[in-house]
Amino acid sequence: MEHYNMDLTLKIWRQKNRQSKGGFRTYEVKNISSEMSFLEMIDVLNEQLIMEGKEDPIAFDHDCREGICGMCSMYINGKPHGPWKATTVCQLHMRAFKNGETITVEPWRANSFPVVKDLVTDRSAFDRIIQAGGYISVNTGNAVDGNSVAVDKEKSDKAFYAAACIACGACVAACKNSSAMLFVSAKVSHLGLLPQGAPERQTRVVSMVAQMDKEGFGSCTNIQACEAACPKEISITNIARLNGEYLSAGLTMENKLTT
Repeated sequence: MEHYNMDLTLKIWRQKNRQSKGGFRTYEVKNISSEMSFLEMIDVLNEQLIMEGKEDPIAFDHDCREGICGMCSMYINGKPHGPWKATTVCQLHMRAFKNGETITVEPWRANSFPVVKDLVTDRSAFDRIIQAGGYISVNTGNAVDGNSVAVDKEKSDKAFYAAACIACGACVAACKNSSAMLFVSAKVSHLGLLPQGAPERQTRVVSMVAQMDKEGFGSCTNIQACEAACPKEISITNIARLNGEYLSAGLTMENKLTT
């Protein structure tokens, strides 16, 4: 693949803290390698800002830079994680852009993901949803034989694909309602499909949906933008499964109360 350098204009959202009013600032970066990742390009800009000493470097989230942690969440030219399908920002390379291009970068836009600073958003709402029900009961007294519980191959595959969710929030960012249904359904599916998750199956879905609503996420209207934006290509069939699980749990609990 041909390697080349480019000059770019960046319009980046700057916001001092949650209470401050933010806005876009324009920056010029030169001689950016086409083989750099998007985050490496921001690193170069931050080094430039530090050398100039005129303003603070741009704050953004990152950790593994291997497409696993889900922290590098940001809009790039209006698309969650940028122009490449099934790719996180850290795995997006600058060859996706052209020399002389203007690139707009901003944080997630959702009331449930308030901006902390610049491109950093507070996604701890996802953590609280997980805490509400994303666990299973296990015997911790001794090591359990890995083959002691039979797992259906088809269900284990579906659970594995759902477990690929990295909780980046792209589904929320892409949804016109800021719905978190794809995220929640992935977590409900990957535990609920396995026999190990059966003891909390009903309380899990009720508790996680209740916490999702408490956090202020919007409702799902099935426009499928979440699936299209997901860097791990989580299927919206998980949302249908969550709806079924939630209905079943509600009916079961209602029957218990009336008998």
